[in-house]
Amino acid sequence: MIKEFTKFDAVQSLVGPPLSQKVDGIIYYLGGQTPPSDDAIDAELIRLQAEYDALEYSRNRAKAYDSVGNQLDMLMKDMRDGTTTHQESCEAVKAKFPKP
Repeated sequence: MIKEFTKFDAVQSLVGPPLSQKVDGIIYYLGGQTPPSDDAIDAELIRLQAEYDALEYSRNRAKAYDSVGNQLDMLMKDMRDGTTTHQESCEAVKAKFPKP
């Protein structure tokens, strides 16, 4: 999934809610907050995108893991049968989507 960050996302990250809000495409600064510079906003957009991109492996892993109920069932069966099905399943997902 591709995420596109907006100028408002960057301002919210820099200024923080509820110090700014967007109404009809205009960003308003509340509480006397000083608006960040365009350079600061551009740098924050780059930082937000890099942070999001760096966690792609995590999002992929979350989709690849079996449901919690199925994992608990695997664990119960592994304990009963002396097998390692759950561990092997988890290791396969981690191998497919390794941390950078």
